[in-house]
Amino acid sequence: MTDTAEKALPETERIDPREVDKIVAGLGGTREALIPILRAIQDRWGYLPEEAIARVGETTAITPAEIAGVATFYSRFRHRPAGRHTVKICIGTACHVKGAQNVFDSFKKYLGISQDEDTDADRLFTVEEVACLGCCMLAPAVQIDQITYGHLTPHKVPAVIRDFLASLEEAPVGPAATAAPRIAGEVRMCLCSSCVASGADKVYKEFQRQIEALGAPVALKVVGCTGISYQTPLVEVAPEGGRTVRYGRLRGDDARAVIERHFPPEGLRRKLSSAAWRLLERVLTDESAASVTRYAIDVRSGPDSAYYGRQVRIATEHSGHMDPLDVEDYIRNEGLQGLRRAISCPLPEDLIEEIVDSGLRGRGGAGFPTGWKWATVRKARGEPKYLICNGDEGDPGAFMDRMILESFPFRVIEGAAIAAVLVGATKGFFYVRAEYPLAASRLRRALAICRERGILGESVLGSGPPLEMEVVEGAGAFVCGEETALIAAIEGRRGIPRFRPPYPSEEGLYGKPTLVNNVETLALVPWIMRHGFEAFAALGTSSSKGTKTFALAGKIVRGGLIEVPMGMTLREIVEEIGGGIQEGRALKAVQVGGPSGGCVPASLADTPVDYEALRGGGAIMGSGGLVVLDETDCMVDVARYFLNFTQLESCGKCTFCRIGTRRMLEILERLCSGKGRAGDIERLEHLAAEIREGSLCGLGRTAPNPVLSTIRHFRDEYEAHIQGRCPAGKCRDLITYSITEDCIGCTRCAQRCPADAIAPRPYERQTIDSEKCTRCDTCRQVCPVDAVKIE
Repeated sequence: MTDTAEKALPETERIDPREVDKIVAGLGGTREALIPILRAIQDRWGYLPEEAIARVGETTAITPAEIAGVATFYSRFRHRPAGRHTVKICIGTACHVKGAQNVFDSFKKYLGISQDEDTDADRLFTVEEVACLGCCMLAPAVQIDQITYGHLTPHKVPAVIRDFLASLEEAPVGPAATAAPRIAGEVRMCLCSSCVASGADKVYKEFQRQIEALGAPVALKVVGCTGISYQTPLVEVAPEGGRTVRYGRLRGDDARAVIERHFPPEGLRRKLSSAAWRLLERVLTDESAASVTRYAIDVRSGPDSAYYGRQVRIATEHSGHMDPLDVEDYIRNEGLQGLRRAISCPLPEDLIEEIVDSGLRGRGGAGFPTGWKWATVRKARGEPKYLICNGDEGDPGAFMDRMILESFPFRVIEGAAIAAVLVGATKGFFYVRAEYPLAASRLRRALAICRERGILGESVLGSGPPLEMEVVEGAGAFVCGEETALIAAIEGRRGIPRFRPPYPSEEGLYGKPTLVNNVETLALVPWIMRHGFEAFAALGTSSSKGTKTFALAGKIVRGGLIEVPMGMTLREIVEEIGGGIQEGRALKAVQVGGPSGGCVPASLADTPVDYEALRGGGAIMGSGGLVVLDETDCMVDVARYFLNFTQLESCGKCTFCRIGTRRMLEILERLCSGKGRAGDIERLEHLAAEIREGSLCGLGRTAPNPVLSTIRHFRDEYEAHIQGRCPAGKCRDLITYSITEDCIGCTRCAQRCPADAIAPRPYERQTIDSEKCTRCDTCRQVCPVDAVKIE
């Protein structure tokens, strides 16, 4: 073990009750403080020690039963000691289809963790699966503490472990300590979660160092994400009075060349003649003479223009230009204009009617008309009224809300404030899932700035009604995306949905009228208030107005966050914006809408992005995840993946959901292991109908959708699995690996095989021991001559 690792080993320590008392005193001893208290205890000790939990019961009015009920419901809470560092392997849809399970197995192997354990013997690392990290364009993705790594394969795992251990002694990333006296331009970089996962933080640090070393008159600026995730780390150089240039996939050693090209030393110009300077300037700015090892991006021509050309930016307006936490930057770009209009309007009902006329529908999945919901809360009796921004983006394969919160926190806050003012709410909550620490952090800082500036607080912008807002972090429960379960979580209870009616708009948080909207819905509101409902309604289709953000990921050439007008077809998104399928393969399907959605086959790729049209194709809009699948993906495996997710995340209240999804999952697991039986397809269809009919909440009723859509469009694959074949060569129990005569005897496969299933024989054809082989795919990935085949 390295010296760094030895320093990081945890020490056994007693639980000091005074520390627990301090946590309780800081958060309060009320029921709604229970989840924050448990989070704080786990942050301190890495798990929930029995002594600490008992102390909470002794010093608060919260009963032991209530504490146990909440502590055992949310997946984030641990009940046994953990390692000092947590390795979270994303098993979201995009990561799953790109081999996340193999990455998970490889981490456990290299860390020496047995099959039944999740922590190594030295208690340095704990390995766990998480539903989604929101970095789908970098699949497979892994997060160790707060550092995210993307595009992993099993043989990259040792390098990740080494890199993380080396990072423990690095200084945190942040703005430069000093600014140059004269600014000749800006170097802009996004440091959102997905960009950092691609190494943007390291490139940022090197730009800091080089700007300081060269004395370059440059401002290094952190900005919101452009959504061009396939080009990260992405740097935008904006010389004063010159043409803005983007550089994609930069490395740290490119920083000096970029700076010298665009911002040559100031003293040099004074020493040269005008002619000499013009010649040098031409050489410095000549693209063909650049020493930068990556390439420049021009959104006006080439493949990147196709990525940008069809997009319309509303929720993601000004992407790549504004500092996420610079409120002055936000105001200079028309920020707060919509909020000023809201507080000065004598009849809030008039502005609510404009939201109705805009055609805005909820972007969280169901597509309920936003204005109608606002009007209901406005008319509802009961005080006080509450607003909740639902940022519990739990769909595996979705990352829209994360990127919006990380890049445009003031926009979401303004949209929430407008909604609160118009419906009469005086308290707001931003519920953010636990896997989005940067989003929660930036949102908290933005709210603090708003309070300091008088935008929120005792009065909105100094003349409006009082409005307080705070961030509440989730504790790991997909079902909390359902609004009544979300409300239960904020109240400190188990996140279990309840019967409706009454709806939250009439009887929600603490029994009072509550408006619940998702992140993207609120991010669209300021634009509508500034530009008018007609401008928004002019975009989209007759029933689906405006734009929609999508997390474009999977087997796609250009993945990232996109925002397009409603009505664009899936084919246009995949082929024009996304650049088609990786490695020249064929499109097989697009998984739309996450666990509640379905798989739209290539034959229906001309289906428009429209709430009703997608439903006709067997899918739903959902929150906006688009995971592209190619010919190597098994649709039975995709269905099994989603049923496994839904079964794990079921709150357990409904027998139909709790037991029905388990029975469906058992059938799918049999099919994927070659033990399918005649009649299994019909059994799946029967169970799906029962679950849809009998489940309490929308999440349970839509759980069978991925299975039904794949049976509908890919029934032949189900029939093949009953016969013991996986046509896509994906299901481990139905395939074998072999090495052909093309093998050159380089032994790379043997050197990288984590199961020692290949005995190295230099310069000879290698062979695979099928008994030892774990089907991890490492040998095929590292073979330089494509000699490894799947049968």
